Amino acid sequence: MSEHQKQTIIRWFEEVWNKGRRQAIDEMLPPDCIIHDGGASLKGPEEFKKYFDLMRSAFSEIQVTPEEVISEGALVCLRWSVKMRHTGDGLGMPATGRNLQTTGVSIVRFTDGRFAEAWQNWDMMGVMQQIRQAEPAKLNMQAP
Repeated sequence: MSEHQKQTIIRWFEEVWNKGRRQAIDEMLPPDCIIHDGGASLKGPEEFKKYFDLMRSAFSEIQVTPEEVISEGALVCLRWSVKMRHTGDGLGMPATGRNLQTTGVSIVRFTDGRFAEAWQNWDMMGVMQQIRQAEPAKLNMQAP
């Protein structure tokens, strides 16, 4: 079962994000699935589609690359990287046309071979810094 689960999470990123197939959300997410993204929790395909539309209104040329996938029981963890272009105002910031890249981790709990719950964390602050072309804050690591 774990190989099927690994292929399913990779297929999710390929179909939904790389190909932009909005209908794949309905195909792959059951109505009771919950996806946690940072502080937000989205239940089912309809709520996730709103998030998908928001991201697609801000970014184009999205290309997610699976970097490493680990499976343990009903859980699959995927470390991924993404390249995209900031071409829309969807996040309330004027489009810059800048090419961006970041990384993230997604963990999916499967039930009966389908997504049941997922947790996703990605470096949105790094994306915002790239959009603004800001220098990352430098931490003072010296002892007092």
